[in-house]
Amino acid sequence: MPFDAAIFDLDGTLLDTERLLLEAGIEAFAELGHEADRAFLISLIGTSGAEAQARIADRFGRLLDLVALEQVWDAAARRRHEMGIPLRPGVAELLTALGPMPRAVATNSATATALTKLTATGIAPHFAHVVGYDAVARPKPAPDVFLEAARLLGAHPRACVVFEDSATGVAAALAAGMTVVHVPDLHAVEVPGVHHRADTLLAGARAAGLL
Repeated sequence: MPFDAAIFDLDGTLLDTERLLLEAGIEAFAELGHEADRAFLISLIGTSGAEAQARIADRFGRLLDLVALEQVWDAAARRRHEMGIPLRPGVAELLTALGPMPRAVATNSATATALTKLTATGIAPHFAHVVGYDAVARPKPAPDVFLEAARLLGAHPRACVVFEDSATGVAAALAAGMTVVHVPDLHAVEVPGVHHRADTLLAGARAAGLL
């Protein structure tokens, strides 16, 4: 293997949850009497909860109760998750192919939330560590979650390969000095400096020399 460890983003990379979250957001805005702009909601992908709230407040101002929105959105998302969280294409195959390579998840979700999702999908045993935004000082696009994941895995950042779907996550992994495989989900933007860009996880793994 060309790397000592692999670090994965969660939502939109391992789990097909960005689509579910988008649907839940549209439902939540509608329930509160607002029409959600799909492009605007997609632009929130990969951001921390605080940044997403700030952008929503800037867009809607006092016309929208942010506390109520968060509650309704979370409830709508939970209903979808309870129906089953699908994996992104190639996840099971890639995790099997990586064999004993040390692996971690680094996410802008809360650590407990990430663990719940991983357990629900059955892939939690594949990861030695899960690092959420609440485990570090700064969320993505700061490199903190990736650097902490590398530390826990006992790997030098430059010996780590990262799989990410969002521009925010890619920027964070690049700032950490890691090799980055960008596999876009809903937000397919070009990110300068990324090492590999692919349509699927398996194609990205091949490009990085893992398969």
